[in-house]
Amino acid sequence: MPFPNDNTMSVGELRRLMAEFVTERDWQQFHRPKNLTMSLAIEAGELMEHFQWLDHEQSDAALADPRTRREIADEMADVLSFLLSLANATGIDLSQAFADKLESNRRKYPAEEVKGDYRKRSQP
Repeated sequence: MPFPNDNTMSVGELRRLMAEFVTERDWQQFHRPKNLTMSLAIEAGELMEHFQWLDHEQSDAALADPRTRREIADEMADVLSFLLSLANATGIDLSQAFADKLESNRRKYPAEEVKGDYRKRSQP
């Protein structure tokens, strides 16, 4: 298999690989939505730890360090793994959910009205 990257591997293929990994270990019994969302939050917290207390320049420096960058990549992969497992367990199509949410956010945050403004808005 050629070296995968974001441009060559689909979300569907990632989901298939994750499902295969889970099945090989007979972990479906543990992969329930509650457990997976908790695991997802835990892994997101572990990712946040790498940036906690750092300013922007320190965060950039951390990412420039190969060892720290690898640790951050590993945590990001853990987050993605649990998100893919959650999609598999719930039958939610991530690509469709993303497209729907992006469209909703386009309506909620029209570029001409919010450019450069980070504040959250209520639904129109």
